[in-house]
Amino acid sequence: MKVADKIYKSEIDLMKFPQNLAVMLNQNGKIFSSSTVYQEPRNGEYEVLTWSQFIKDISAIQEYLCSTGLKRGDRIAILSRNCQEMLELELAVMAMGAISVPIFAGYPDDQANRLLDFCNPTFAAVADNIQYAKIKTPESLRKIIHFSGDEGKFGSNSISFGDMVSHYIGVTDVTGLDVPADTVSLMMYTSGTMGRPKCVQLTHGNILSQQAAMKALWDLNQEDRFLSYLPWHHSFGGIFEKFAAIVNGATLSLENGYGKDIGTLLKNWSHVRPTVFFSVPRIYQEIAIRATQDPAIEKTIFHDELRFVFTAAAALPKNIADLFANYGVPVIEGWGLTETSPCCTTTDPNIERETGVVGKPIPGVSVRIASDGEILVKGPNVMAGYYSNSEATTEVIEESGWFHTGDIGEYTDTGLKLITRKGRIFKLINGENVVPTEVENLISKDCAYLSHAFLSGRNRDYPVILLFPNKNVFSQKPDKSMLCDRCQCPSSMLEYSKCSSECLKIWNQAITPKYARYKKALVLDYELTIENEELTPSMKLSPKVVENIFQDDIVSLYESEKPISKKAYVINLE
Repeated sequence: MKVADKIYKSEIDLMKFPQNLAVMLNQNGKIFSSSTVYQEPRNGEYEVLTWSQFIKDISAIQEYLCSTGLKRGDRIAILSRNCQEMLELELAVMAMGAISVPIFAGYPDDQANRLLDFCNPTFAAVADNIQYAKIKTPESLRKIIHFSGDEGKFGSNSISFGDMVSHYIGVTDVTGLDVPADTVSLMMYTSGTMGRPKCVQLTHGNILSQQAAMKALWDLNQEDRFLSYLPWHHSFGGIFEKFAAIVNGATLSLENGYGKDIGTLLKNWSHVRPTVFFSVPRIYQEIAIRATQDPAIEKTIFHDELRFVFTAAAALPKNIADLFANYGVPVIEGWGLTETSPCCTTTDPNIERETGVVGKPIPGVSVRIASDGEILVKGPNVMAGYYSNSEATTEVIEESGWFHTGDIGEYTDTGLKLITRKGRIFKLINGENVVPTEVENLISKDCAYLSHAFLSGRNRDYPVILLFPNKNVFSQKPDKSMLCDRCQCPSSMLEYSKCSSECLKIWNQAITPKYARYKKALVLDYELTIENEELTPSMKLSPKVVENIFQDDIVSLYESEKPISKKAYVINLE
């Protein structure tokens, strides 16, 4: 472990980047004019959007928005899944100096409205009638843009996206060339918005400095192809992946299964043949299982133009990373937060991966470990602050510019090692501190059938653990290379509970200190979802939400008279 308060930086200098998004778009529009910027499946085939048409559409949108009074600094909320309309509208708004506020389309009405009200937008855009119906007071907005749906069910202050784009009057450039780099262009809600919302304000400079840093590390170019399912209301997909493609002139292809249907993803993979792929561990898990079962899928996934894959949100199990490495496909892991635009560190594919190590700072970014172990970050990627929440901003950003991430870690010879979130460490009744993520990671990295593990035990005599299996894997049979030697290849929840009981005993013995070992486990027949906020948009488990939802089940593991969930299996390890 390296000493606290030492500053760690990249040895590579940050490359120069454009002043704002309008400059970047106009430059790329001229350089890549006839090339494909984006494509998505329509009527069974991928429909191509060229850079020249892309720039025309953005210009038309800007012309219309200006004519209806949208000014610099105004906010437009967008409730939609990833699609071409959302991409063009968002970039038009951001480039002209206004602010895009994407809101997850899967939120229920009350949650969507709460976030909509908090950001106080002048305009809104919705995917369809379903999203429109979530807005309680549509008449309070100056204009609502709808991408599709029944025209008769929208209010008088609405316009279709098609009609808006037809407003094009021949402007050849995107407006906003004089927008200062420190102008807020994007506001994103952080994960876990069940309390008072935190809406991160990101500037043109935040976003473009991030891509300049990655350009210095990765040779992304016009020949690259992205297959994208990560949601654009979240920073991993909406900033890091999306702008990696656009800034470098690569082709961004929509994965219209949105990562929820592995069959659709593989079909799209076959068509696009991505050269790079950004994803989270759960999707890599399912891809790997399919590839080891079917030679045709294996050939499709590991084609000769696949350059590297990028993973974030949680540690990728070693056996899956090794599978990609065996095909000569590097696995790069990164770490960051929405507040840091989002990436702060990435691993070096030439250095052997270590569980928990998320690499070294990207160019322009500095990392420091505070005396209490908290990771601090400084650089052009750090947010302008939280919208309408100066108190929270002051709590996390020092006057000197250091941002307090809330993550606990240490710096090793191979880079930053994550330990846990600051708020997740809990005390047992005997006063001993337990770091739950160390226990959870130990289990997750070794079980091909597990989606998430959650350790609990605050103010108790001992910890207990909840297991959420990936039931999709029950219908498959992972290759032996992905399984531990003792795996019984369960095909049902009951079989999984019996199989995992043996593994839990072995994993428990590997936990030091002994007081952190769990004495009971609960295998739950339940799928955590983003919609219920049990998972973040990057598919990480939301500890506070999960603990709240399953509080009664957790109590039942300590108090035998309490009823257990009907769709759960108790494993006693005492």
